[in-house]
Amino acid sequence: MKRRSFLASSAIAAIGINTFFVTGCDSKSNDKNTSASGEEFNLSFELDEESIASLQSKLKSGTFTSEQLVRLYLNRIEEIDKKGPKLNSVIEVNPDALTIAKQIDEELKAGKTRGAMHGIPVLIKDNIDTADKMQTTAGSLAMAGNIASNDATVVKKLRDAGAVIIGKTNLSEWANFRSTQSSSGWSSRGGQTKSPYFLDHNPCGSSAGSGTAVSANLCVVAVGTETDGSIVCPASVNGIVGIKPTVGLVSRSGIIPISKTQDTAGPMARTVSDAAILLGVLASIDQKDPLTLESKGKSVTDYSSFLKLDGLKGKRIGIENKPQGENQYLNALFDDAIKLLEKQGATVVKIDYIDKINALGQAEFEVLQYEFKDGLNQYLATANAKVKTLKDVIDFNSKNEDKAMPYFKQETLLSSNAKKDLKASEYQNSLEKSFEGSKKILNEVMAQNSLDAICGITMGPSCSIDTIYGDRWGTYSLTSPAAMSGYPHITVPCGLVYELPVGLSFFGKPYTEGLLISLGYAYEQATKKRAVPQYKVSFLS
Repeated sequence: MKRRSFLASSAIAAIGINTFFVTGCDSKSNDKNTSASGEEFNLSFELDEESIASLQSKLKSGTFTSEQLVRLYLNRIEEIDKKGPKLNSVIEVNPDALTIAKQIDEELKAGKTRGAMHGIPVLIKDNIDTADKMQTTAGSLAMAGNIASNDATVVKKLRDAGAVIIGKTNLSEWANFRSTQSSSGWSSRGGQTKSPYFLDHNPCGSSAGSGTAVSANLCVVAVGTETDGSIVCPASVNGIVGIKPTVGLVSRSGIIPISKTQDTAGPMARTVSDAAILLGVLASIDQKDPLTLESKGKSVTDYSSFLKLDGLKGKRIGIENKPQGENQYLNALFDDAIKLLEKQGATVVKIDYIDKINALGQAEFEVLQYEFKDGLNQYLATANAKVKTLKDVIDFNSKNEDKAMPYFKQETLLSSNAKKDLKASEYQNSLEKSFEGSKKILNEVMAQNSLDAICGITMGPSCSIDTIYGDRWGTYSLTSPAAMSGYPHITVPCGLVYELPVGLSFFGKPYTEGLLISLGYAYEQATKKRAVPQYKVSFLS
């Protein structure tokens, strides 16, 4: 079965139990650290673990201006993303960010406020169009120089809300749809993004840069995109919150596509509260994306109303009857999570569904290949890139192999380009099997057991970076059920295994983001499992 890089063999084997730490200090005892290259950097940062609410309070009190916040974040990006540990999560900074922040400050001085995001620095993924001086490349050298003519709808929403876009984040090239042996977080334009916990470990993809940047406090919140796992996986392994909305809640207009059936943008944040605020900004009905018309009357502009401490009380939560894997530490972590859910008043119900979902994997991959070719060709036809078709991208990579494909190749691009149009019976049959089939499985199991949501470990801990042989993510993966069906999914920090973060997932029926936020918030507040990264370097013994 070939889908994305999260479907590989053994993540646990790639982690290694006997890990030897050669650098990395306790920030309480020593605020300085030295990178592998010998550069000294500060472990702590003036804006560490700030939230949207705390920064708004400081903006209102005059402790900071938006310009000062932007400058601090840009300096921190330089200190630890470009230098020091060189996280490599930001592919490009916005040269106009300080100018925009000054304009925002003038509005604040005049007593004008556009809402919770006014003056708040944000990073967005480099597959989202911005009509400014920044490029939109999906991490591909073939797309270098592409300056979008128009803002993506989500970008317009952010700007209208007063957010300051300070840069774009690196990603798995083509949103992890180039090769079956890819290293998540690597792109030919941006290089390899690293985990801020262990620098030789993988931040997962494709929203790798967004996940690492939020976790490392390079911004308050970021926007990622997901087709299958690309928000929730990097959120899980980077110890943050990620929300993959119902497909149709957030406009995809102006976002480089993979799948019209499964693509969506969504918030990535350190807290459920911040993710909820950002989701309210991103959600919209957009005539440019007809699927969003289905969200009319089903979305809200303020998801913070669902932040309830007793959100788990009286809820029925389904968990797969069969263990997700055999790792004793991960299973113990999940057992503790289940006990907490029950302590908070939820009823946990054993269900059987995951094998049925996994059996649809090849059908999903067929759908993605067909829709990627169709969607990308449409996007490139009107983009300001030198390449105008998927075939042009493939040819560019082949002609520039040393730079564009120094490690893994482009077999997924090739197999996608070989597909026919969306009228093909193979596509129609695969779509029925994957999309409609996954919805039927989830709807039936939820109805039969009167479930409010389904829960499980999001992903196992981060695997080692391996640009030659690719990722090894193992059996602990709960990305596909909500991805195939287009249903909403939230992941919240659940704890550490091998000193690496692991997330807990809740997913459910379409447009139940509010309910999932309530569940995630109640769990988050009862556990407080977010761990601040320490930028350690490890060698596997």
